[in-house]
Amino acid sequence: MVVEVRQLRDATDAIVARLSVLVGQLSESAPPLTRDRLVEVLRCPCNTVLGARLDGELVGMLTLVVFPLPTGLRAWIEDVVVDEAARGHGIATALTREAVRIAHEGGVRSVDLTSRPSRVAANRLYESLGFELRDSRVYRARRVGQPTP
Repeated sequence: MVVEVRQLRDATDAIVARLSVLVGQLSESAPPLTRDRLVEVLRCPCNTVLGARLDGELVGMLTLVVFPLPTGLRAWIEDVVVDEAARGHGIATALTREAVRIAHEGGVRSVDLTSRPSRVAANRLYESLGFELRDSRVYRARRVGQPTP
């Protein structure tokens, strides 16, 4: 089986359909992926959306977000997902390695990502690829400026 990772540049019907399935596996709360939304994501100059194909079928994705800060160029890896039926073939490894390669070639100082502690296999993968667990907390504001119920 051959894993091929490439940047996704077009929002074809086939790509939208496959990414919709992947986004559904990634998050139950994410809104359905539309062509317009995917075009917006692909056109954003900060984003590089990678797609992984296993024997020609799109089975994984990752979004690399690169942004300048006063402290240097930084990057985050987001929305990593591999189709449940295609796991165990090194797809997440190939996606992550390619994202890190692209980031470092672009002069990024550091690449960050988050992963829930319950995702044991994913955390083991990231550590095996050289990511280090940071003593930090991630905070999220869903409605900035609004009182929390």
